[in-house]
Parts: sequence; structure tokens; C-alpha cells
Amino acid sequence: MTTLGILLVNLGSPDAATPDAVKRYLKEFLSDRRVVDLPAIIWQPILRGIILRTRPEKVAAKYQAVWHGNINSDNAPLKRITAGQVAALEQKIPYKIYWAMRYQNPSIHSVVAQMHADGIRQFVLLPMYPQYSTTTTLTVVEAVERSLRALDADGLTLTTVSDYHVHPSYIDELAKSVRTHWLRNGTPNWLAGDQLLVSFHGIPEALVNKGDPYQQQCQATYEKLVAALQLDASNATLVFQSRFGAQKWLQPYASATLKTLGGAGVQRVDVICPGFSADCLETLEEVSIELKNEFIQAGGQSYHYIPCLNEQTAHLQKILTDVSQQLVS
Repeated sequence: MTTLGILLVNLGSPDAATPDAVKRYLKEFLSDRRVVDLPAIIWQPILRGIILRTRPEKVAAKYQAVWHGNINSDNAPLKRITAGQVAALEQKIPYKIYWAMRYQNPSIHSVVAQMHADGIRQFVLLPMYPQYSTTTTLTVVEAVERSLRALDADGLTLTTVSDYHVHPSYIDELAKSVRTHWLRNGTPNWLAGDQLLVSFHGIPEALVNKGDPYQQQCQATYEKLVAALQLDASNATLVFQSRFGAQKWLQPYASATLKTLGGAGVQRVDVICPGFSADCLETLEEVSIELKNEFIQAGGQSYHYIPCLNEQTAHLQKILTDVSQQLVS
């Protein structure tokens, strides 16, 4: 068996669409100092005393709206799609491919331990975030490194793909997905003011001020995609979604933008989320349902969500093949 392996890591999901499972997930997720950059002495009383008492039931209801099958089963959309991505890649790449979640299961530690037990001594880590951020990519890398130290995995070396926000194959696949959507649903009426919204998950502005490159990379992805689609800049808008807490986050906010567009008489909006490698709660519930309702209530008529690339993995195949070949050559 080859000693080279590949590990894909995405954010994570609760083990069930129930309040108890969501509470466990939120506790782990929101206790990560890379996610909430506040001293524990300030943040933990808020998290445990307020958030974990009030949010799990509400968030569980959102998961239930997009869950696959029994809500007590471990069948989150993000996990199902990630497993499908691995299955697709295994047909094209001659190395063992593993997957893990940063929060909850399958845990990074358990999967890294399995890789070591399987004889993997060199592996490529691909955090499934096209754009780099300390809140996503870095916390994955740190978790993997902690596992390696805990396992005392002598001789196991790590190569990380930190981002692929303007990789030509990635931009090409995004553009293809938009064109396919337009073939199925009709091309927007650009002369009438229809819009393509390119929406990314937001982060606090303070992190960007500290040097996080995320906003810059989102802007670069947006510009490359608009150019690949040969769109006029007036027909495409970059926005940020999923604001949490009282801090000022990256703007313009998706919600406010959609309300403005609907109120201004824009009839159709198509939305794509290039910051997500797989559909999850934020895309399937927040973008597909909540933001659609806000646009329609503001006066809009037609709202289309363009799915993530999901099991369309040609870009991932290209990236991982190139990196793997460099390591074994």
C-alpha cells in the first residue's frame, strides 16, 4: 500500500438534527478561539449561560428543514456530500482518501489516527475552504498538528493546500455551474437589472484588520468568476452572509442587499456561494430559504440559489493530483 494519503476536512455538523446534538456541536464550534476571538473568561459565561440555553432548539429546527431522513440519524447534508466527494475522487486519484470534520464527527483526531494505523506516512491536507481564513483553514491545520503531536506520529509528514480561491480549475467549474443553471432556468434579464449575487460567509471586520486575507481572497474569487462569465460589473454583486453577534462583520450584508434590490424593483436574483465547497445549513437553509423570503417580501419576484459544486470534483482532482505528483516525483 502506498504511504501517501489525502485528507479532506470540512467544518462539521451535529450528529443528529436534535437540540441535544446541536448543543454539543455549538459548544465545540463556538469554544474555538479561532472562531470567537474573545477571552474565555468573558466568552464562556455568555456561551454557556445564554447561547447554549437558547439557540440549540432554534438551530435544530433549521437543520430539520434540510436533514436527510431520520433527524436522529447522523445524516447531515454536509457529511453526505463530503463522503460523495471522496467517493468521486477515489475513482480518479490513485491514493487513499480520508475525510473528517473540524467539529464533531468523524473527528480529525480519529481520522488521523486511522491514517497512521493504515501505514500512511505522508499526506496532503485539503481544508475544504477555497478562501483562506484563520477562522477556518488555520484552525483545521492546528487541529491536525495537535493530533500528530498527540499520536507521536514520528515520520508522518504533512503538506497543506492552504487555499484555491483563484485556481483556474476552480473558477472554471464555478462558471460552468452558473451557465448550467442558466440553461435550466433561463438567463437573467440583465437589461432589466437582474442580478447575480456572489455571497460568501462573513467574518468579523476586526480579523481582517489584524491581517486575515479572507476578504481579499473573496474579492479575487468574485472578480475572476465575473470575468469568466463575461458579466458587466453592474450585474453582479459581492455580499457576505451569516453574521453572528454584535461585532461589525464584512459588508455589504447579503440580507440588506437583497431587501434593497427587492425594494428597488429588481425582479430576479441568482445567488451563488463560492466560499462553500459543499452545501450545508448556511446554503440550504439560510441562503435558499431565509434570504429568498426576504427578497420576495421586499418586492422581488424570482430568486434562484445555484448549488455548490458538491460532487463536481474536477477542480479538486486537478489540485490534489498536482500536489501529490510533486510529492512522489
